[in-house]
Amino acid sequence: MSLFDAAPLASLKDDEGRPLAERMRPATLEEFVGQQHIIGPGKPLRLQIERDQLSSIILWGPPGVGKTTLARIIAHVSHCDFIPFSAVMSGIKEIKAVMADAERNRRLGRRTVIFVDEIHRFNKAQQDAFLPYVERGDIILIGATTENPSFEVISALLSRTKVYMLKPLAEEEIFGLLERALPVLRVTASGDLLRQIATYANGDARMAYNILELAAAASEKGELTAQAVEDSLQRKMLLYDKAGEEHYNLISALHKSVRSSDVDAALYWLGRMLEAGEDRLYIARRLVRMAIEDIGMADPRALEQSIAAMQAVHFLGIPEGDLALAQAVIYLSVAAKSDASYQALNRVMEAVENRRAEPVPFHLRNAPTGAMKQWGYGVGYQHAHKFEDALPEMDCLPESLAGTRFYEPTRRGLEEKIAQRLEEIRARRKAAREAPEK
Repeated sequence: MSLFDAAPLASLKDDEGRPLAERMRPATLEEFVGQQHIIGPGKPLRLQIERDQLSSIILWGPPGVGKTTLARIIAHVSHCDFIPFSAVMSGIKEIKAVMADAERNRRLGRRTVIFVDEIHRFNKAQQDAFLPYVERGDIILIGATTENPSFEVISALLSRTKVYMLKPLAEEEIFGLLERALPVLRVTASGDLLRQIATYANGDARMAYNILELAAAASEKGELTAQAVEDSLQRKMLLYDKAGEEHYNLISALHKSVRSSDVDAALYWLGRMLEAGEDRLYIARRLVRMAIEDIGMADPRALEQSIAAMQAVHFLGIPEGDLALAQAVIYLSVAAKSDASYQALNRVMEAVENRRAEPVPFHLRNAPTGAMKQWGYGVGYQHAHKFEDALPEMDCLPESLAGTRFYEPTRRGLEEKIAQRLEEIRARRKAAREAPEK
């Protein structure tokens, strides 16, 4: 066997000195819990394994869902040497040493699975070092990552691997794992306590095992107690990385819930971000954007409320400022929605980009000098306040754009009144344009 080979899976269960999560690590696909969308009967990865048609893959998912275990099982079932490799501990020198060992294995007719934990931590040069060995078939690469591979794995490596997304374990699945672990720890426990641990684990089996093991050690007479569980439970670790994908997933969920006027969902996603320690001013800035982009003139006060919330957050800090964010989220969620202002600016920018830069009409130009007056600057200008309803009849767009409508208000909220007023203004201007010259 290779110098780098890990101990067989079965032997891990016999060592009581190992953490519970290691002792409970499944050794077969039948024992593996979760991820049925990829390893259930007839599913793609299951078929690859059963047909012994392994190719390099990347397992993408949150912590504690079985990425390492699944890689070990694949190697075990396929009778491949298994070489675990940590991106945190290794560099190009170590990669080349391991690759040389794998190449010797291939010449001896043996296959090698290289398992790279946290592959997203490798830089481009380190990831490049795997390419020739993957291409030649010297190794079967299994990478594990908690980050979106599209952003963290180089395209050359992505094109040579198949990405499988793993999901957080369901609460019932973790509950079942905890029940199975009780005899190993020689303790008993009520279903309510196990469910409490399963809920706090938040889809992470390793966390659930760790909590159970701590609580069992703190309990007396072989029975898990509520106090031991409470003492062992740390604050629930929410999956969140302020620089990673989940940051953008949560703000996207908040924004789309507000846009959809789902106030309860919007408050939930806000709470998730607050609990995870998100920068409050970042949230406030995004609320300002929502007020402009999705509400606009349907309720102009939405922008005022968002700016006020931003100032309150800056002034009060945490936790009092969080209430201002919640208040703003509620207001934005129930406000009438319109993206008419947003679409209007898009139309304007498209016209600016695709049409010639028209000169400013002479009647709109100032004439601070006599010469400019002689040249016609300001001639024909109509001062609004000299007209009934302050509505002059002149066009302010260049002649080639006269009559163009960039802003089309909705019939929601204040924009219904704006639309009525705008129709009056536009009708009068149109009549003036079409009137025969005197």
